[in-house]
Amino acid sequence: MATPQLSGQTASQPVSIQQPIVFFDGECVMCNGFVDILLKVDPLGTILIAPLQGQTAKQYLPPLPIDREAWSIYYRDESELYDQSDAFIQVCKRLGGVWSAFNAIRLIPRPVRDRIYRFIACNRYRLFGRRATCRMPSESERERFLP
Repeated sequence: MATPQLSGQTASQPVSIQQPIVFFDGECVMCNGFVDILLKVDPLGTILIAPLQGQTAKQYLPPLPIDREAWSIYYRDESELYDQSDAFIQVCKRLGGVWSAFNAIRLIPRPVRDRIYRFIACNRYRLFGRRATCRMPSESERERFLP
């Protein structure tokens, strides 16, 4: 089994997962909007969802920076861990169909697209707001969310 990679770092332990997982900032309004879209365009639940603040993130991700502005969306599939713009691209690739068009972003060099990603991420609370607590999934969403 491959050990997941994150920006050249090896995660603390090899992990076996059955479905891909998107890790998001559960207190970020913009991130929750992305999760809302994901829930609508992936009605079969092929991608699971977990907040960065939860136990699943602690198990599957390297330690997060103390500064929340440095946090990123993460996407873990069966063999690798992606962050920032690569995570977004991989989610769109997995969704397929019209979402595959976002693969064109890959043509932009990663340092450039990650700089744009970081600008948005560092300003997300200021631009979109912040919830006082993590999102609580509805009854119909509960099976998609990991703690």
